[in-house]
Amino acid sequence: MNFAAESHVDRSLLRADAFVKTDVEGTYVLLEAARRQGHKRFLQVSTDEVYGHVPTGRSKEGDPLRPRSPYSATKAGAEMLVGAYRASYNLETLITRGSNTYGPYQFPEKIIPLFITNALENRPLPIYGDGSAVRDYLYVDDHAAAIALVLRSGKPGESYNIGAGSEVSGVQVADAVLALCGRPGSLRQFVTDRPGHDYRYALDTARMAALGWKATVSFEEGMRRTVDWYKANEDWWKRRKSAEFWDFYRANYKIPSSYGDSRAPR
Repeated sequence: MNFAAESHVDRSLLRADAFVKTDVEGTYVLLEAARRQGHKRFLQVSTDEVYGHVPTGRSKEGDPLRPRSPYSATKAGAEMLVGAYRASYNLETLITRGSNTYGPYQFPEKIIPLFITNALENRPLPIYGDGSAVRDYLYVDDHAAAIALVLRSGKPGESYNIGAGSEVSGVQVADAVLALCGRPGSLRQFVTDRPGHDYRYALDTARMAALGWKATVSFEEGMRRTVDWYKANEDWWKRRKSAEFWDFYRANYKIPSSYGDSRAPR
């Protein structure tokens, strides 16, 4: 199972080369190793972002891939390599395309842990544009269970959409975090929108349902569990909000220097 990737869209806009190296070339390295060692099954963990912006309806596995960021383009490129190794070398392959995953241990540059840790420190929650962009948030335990099921029971050569079926905007994520952390709405801060921002992803998960899977953790319950974990594990995430993290964070989100310094946040 290949989970390895550079995975933050904002970073891909600044350093696309790192994403090509890890997401495309790295996938080639693993496919070649699997071919040489005679692995029976290779599962590529991909993303719903390969479909691009979905203004209406829900993406199905057979829909065209229209990635619009360096991150999603390199993930789509990795999928093409996986398909090529199946066709060329008869390697038994599977692909999963998961929606936005969250939960304990997620690095704090991603939206939900960033919002939670900022709220706990009374720092602003940066919301792109007007906050209307929609994502389908999937709790990590549900995603892991789905991938394990596809590995064991999926049909070789197929792709599988994995999503919770929810549609949650950036503003709704911020409001949920602030409510669970007991912080005021004044911490919401609207910032310049991301270039080429996809405003909606939505997945048709009928193929996963046919395997017997469905998401079991609601957004509300998953957020409660996640906030509780970050509250109980400050030492873990504070070490990861390093000077390098803050340099990127201030530059990318146009946050004033008063909201971070050259040391890890107190």
